[in-house]
Amino acid sequence: MSFDSLVITAHPDDAEAQMGGTLAKLAGRGQAILVVDLTEGEPAELEPRGTRARQAAEAARILGVQRLTLSHPDRLLVDDVATRIEVAGLIREHRPHTVYAIGEACVHPDHIAAASIVRAATFLARLSKWEEVPGGETLASTEPWAVSRLFFPHCKMETPWSSFAFAIDVSDTYERKRAALATYTSIFAKADRLLALYEAEDQYFGRMLGVSYAEIFRSASPVLLDDPAVILPGVHA
Repeated sequence: MSFDSLVITAHPDDAEAQMGGTLAKLAGRGQAILVVDLTEGEPAELEPRGTRARQAAEAARILGVQRLTLSHPDRLLVDDVATRIEVAGLIREHRPHTVYAIGEACVHPDHIAAASIVRAATFLARLSKWEEVPGGETLASTEPWAVSRLFFPHCKMETPWSSFAFAIDVSDTYERKRAALATYTSIFAKADRLLALYEAEDQYFGRMLGVSYAEIFRSASPVLLDDPAVILPGVHA
């Protein structure tokens, strides 16, 4: 199946925390979105094994996206050749116009690996002649696919960015983001401090831009607009 967007992250809950409002907004506009978790996020801190998978499925339903969870080891995710080729194969299979990954992670080792894996995989997915490359057999039978845009939402575990490429107004979909994150009782306690900090960041950038909540993104290459009229008015013009 083809998807408009692939969101490739380390764990179930990463996509929801970083860009859950954007996912709900895009899905509401008819985009087909696949969230790919590179690990199962197990063991979870607060509930038995298997609980997080059920919660991830419910979070995806709330946001209106589909989900694929791979079985790489949580806490020990490694950026290696085999994983780069595996993710490149998913990109070729699903042929998204846009890929979202974790941006500039430095705290969680899995996030660091995931960011590097996705950057490499988007490049490898567009190359041909894999039959001539040792270890490239799994890509040799698939067609190259060039992703149009590679974007990075801000990882909430990292320090705030002083600059970003663009922001998405997610005020109208923020309740769905809250609901999706609230399903993860396996990792977030009731009234969890991290969830409060995550929301405070989205509120901070929203207020900076004159809305209630906003999610910020960086881009692998400069953002090009066909029509400047699509840009919303700024607080200070």
